[in-house]
Amino acid sequence: MDRNHIIVVGAGPGGLASAMLLAHRGLKVTVFEKAEEVGGRNAAIKLGDYTFDTGPTFLIMPFILREIFQAAGRNAEDYLKFKALDPLYRLMFKDLEVLMFRHGDRLRDEIESKFGGNGTSLNDFFRKERIRFEKLYPCIRKPYSRLSVFLNPLFLRAAPHMSLGRSMIEELGRYFDDNKLQLSFCFQSKYLGMSMWDCPALFMIIPYGEHMYGIEHVIGGLNQISLAMEKVVRELGGEIHLNAPVKKLILEGKTVKGVELDSGDKVYADEVIVNADFSYAMRDLVEPGIISKYSENQLQRKDHSCSTFMLYLGVDKKYDLSHHNIIFAGDYRGNIEDIANRKVLSDDMSFYIQNASVTDPTLAPEGKSTIYILVPVPNNKGKIDWDSCKDEYREKVMAQVVARTPLTDLKEHIEVEKVITPDEWDRDYNVYIGAVFSLAHSLRQMLYWRPHNKFEELDRCYLVGGGTHPGSGLPTIYESARITADLICRYHGVSFEPPPPLPGPQTGGAGT
Repeated sequence: MDRNHIIVVGAGPGGLASAMLLAHRGLKVTVFEKAEEVGGRNAAIKLGDYTFDTGPTFLIMPFILREIFQAAGRNAEDYLKFKALDPLYRLMFKDLEVLMFRHGDRLRDEIESKFGGNGTSLNDFFRKERIRFEKLYPCIRKPYSRLSVFLNPLFLRAAPHMSLGRSMIEELGRYFDDNKLQLSFCFQSKYLGMSMWDCPALFMIIPYGEHMYGIEHVIGGLNQISLAMEKVVRELGGEIHLNAPVKKLILEGKTVKGVELDSGDKVYADEVIVNADFSYAMRDLVEPGIISKYSENQLQRKDHSCSTFMLYLGVDKKYDLSHHNIIFAGDYRGNIEDIANRKVLSDDMSFYIQNASVTDPTLAPEGKSTIYILVPVPNNKGKIDWDSCKDEYREKVMAQVVARTPLTDLKEHIEVEKVITPDEWDRDYNVYIGAVFSLAHSLRQMLYWRPHNKFEELDRCYLVGGGTHPGSGLPTIYESARITADLICRYHGVSFEPPPPLPGPQTGGAGT
């Protein structure tokens, strides 16, 4: 009997992870990728002798990535070299700097020294958030194709811990009175492209997961994950076609039969997995008039995440700066309102700097560094004319970097540079309206109300990536791939092992 044939549109993290799993389980897998290399926004940017990650730089909850490799019959350490980071990151406020360590004595000492008297509150945070994490995370691993899933005992046990109707910042107020300390444990809402004043409290599992399971760097950059996955897919007999853009899905009524490439070639399959940006795919890969729930008119009404303004700088100097650094605007909430609601650019901005060369000598020549700067900005619903303001905004960003960080002479040491604006995310990376974190993660766009892993509007069509359940960010994208692969295998009667139990908390020092 012929093996069931699965086409994957896009070789981003979700597409590659699902391809690994399906190929290991004996299905025929063909991946089509428009770029000349795999990874999508998890690919490398090469500027001369300098190497940057295009998008993700935080590998949080790394046990999930290891599980994906294990589920494909491989050991991640055979393909990748990991380095744990501690401190996890440096937080810079206008009048205060905080080093955030793994859970343990060093973190407690740092919190006590910067926010005296909060040691007990910190203990309460980890004790209660551990319960939330252990209850909620197994729910994330389930598909939400039917409303009846909410009657599953697993979900019913977790529901009281979701803090429905409360935001992350409100939830942190139950532990800490100091606003800066609250922000120190909920800025992670920006991983989802959201404000912590709007981001649902259930996402407290992210800061808990960071402190309990750590943040790791992959030598060579996180782009190496995609290259390792590509290697595994090919080892398992899967095909990956590069420089092969998909023009559209081939449809008979509302049933997906395969894909048509830009070249005009048509390739048919039993199932198609879409790993392209969800909103882009619905607009550009599906003929108008076929779908209704996610038609172009409906997509325009959906809440989408913010975008980012990116600077990739190769510099001829080493800097005494942490690997990960988050710099908060003086009026942080005002900056968030500018991005999310007013859709304007802030002069007083927040930004993130990765100084990966302090950890990884492979990214730049000896004595030199890669400096990666990310500034959250409005998505393209804001109608900002980036062609006319790109250079001016770049100067504003550089002025803030020089004024707020130890990179005081950065401008004098730049050898190579690349800028990506929201327009370029949209045009060059096929990211709908430049919303790099896809659909927003509001309650009305989560779980059952997020596009389903087995897509509800088209038959024989599945989704992976940030636009489907569970959402954006590498760990949840990998989970989307596992959910989708399991659904396909279950449908075709292919056996597979369920995800293993959650590993126990891992502390960076003597824990509470």
